[in-house]
Amino acid sequence: MHRRTVLKSLGAASMAVLMPKIAWSATESSRPWERVLVLVELAGGNDGLNTVVPYADAAYYSARPRLAVGRSEVLHLDERVGLNPNLRPLMDIYRAKEAAVVLGVGYPHPNRSHFRSIDIWETGSDANEVLQDGWVARQLASRLPKSLAADGVVIGRGNTGALDGANFDTVVLDRPEQFIRQARQLRESASKGGGNAALAHVLRVQNDTLKAAQVLESQRGRGATFKTTFPATPLGQQMHNAARLIADEIPVAVIKVTHVGFDTHIDQRRRHDVLLAQFAEAIAAFRSAMIETGHWQRTLVMTYSEFGRRVAQNGNNGTDHGTAAPHFIFGGRVLGGIYGEQPGLLRLDGEDMSHTVDFRRMYATVAQRWWGISDDIFGAEGFTPLPCVT
Repeated sequence: MHRRTVLKSLGAASMAVLMPKIAWSATESSRPWERVLVLVELAGGNDGLNTVVPYADAAYYSARPRLAVGRSEVLHLDERVGLNPNLRPLMDIYRAKEAAVVLGVGYPHPNRSHFRSIDIWETGSDANEVLQDGWVARQLASRLPKSLAADGVVIGRGNTGALDGANFDTVVLDRPEQFIRQARQLRESASKGGGNAALAHVLRVQNDTLKAAQVLESQRGRGATFKTTFPATPLGQQMHNAARLIADEIPVAVIKVTHVGFDTHIDQRRRHDVLLAQFAEAIAAFRSAMIETGHWQRTLVMTYSEFGRRVAQNGNNGTDHGTAAPHFIFGGRVLGGIYGEQPGLLRLDGEDMSHTVDFRRMYATVAQRWWGISDDIFGAEGFTPLPCVT
């Protein structure tokens, strides 16, 4: 049984008991894992063409007479492509050469089902292959030291996804304050006997995690008081909590957050612009907080989504499920710029673009160039890392 199943079966109260395992004593003399990966899921299938806009391609405007971003609006990255104007907060990161824009990311024989395609992305499988564990769990489960308080943390309401694995210790955390409050209540309930046999059993077997909760509570605020203001959006608050964990030097290898709403079949331009603005503002605030606290050099942020959207707009001023799309990698050790090739809009496979970068090259980049794993699970399959991380 995977940990995700265990967490769901225990329920919200019991989940709070498990959460304290992320605590790390301030007396530790060494960091068990120095480089943190933050995964940002753009749930629903982000429209890549209106994210990184091929403004020099007339075919883009022909296919989207009502949805296309005007040439004069685009924030130029080079003479071919540019960012949606709602991503303006990312331009400072790009100019600082701390943002890699990876074009045309996808995989052979793409699947357009939300459920199947996100499973492919999160496990790192082939289109005709079904794997049980997420790619992060398979990559790291046997490599992380036993002293690591938690292998991964999922913030918010998203699933464990790439962090899901039988031997990968993932905890689900919504808000640190809520977790600490619940831990206090559980301790009080245990001290009074509680009257709940099931809860008493969980408390007994998780007594060490309750002690760890006290450590986490004592550590709060060590590095997480920011001058940076985070946006009051769901993603903004998730990135705020991720920043707090990193700034407080809670030892975890991977943090996952989820930005929902990208299944834009209807009224896309209005909805998508809002989503992109929220994304850019949250990422910019996160970077500011990490620079402020001296942790930007040890943090890598990477986006993913189950698929892109079709080239042509549909009859509802939206777009339908497609294939390839661009993705972002941010960080203080990123070699910023554009990677991969923009798929041609006149050489479609049916109604969809053909990918130019296999998504597993991004994962190999994380494994080999970020974590320094020479025998990673993707390198053996011939997925060459992108030269965008030092």
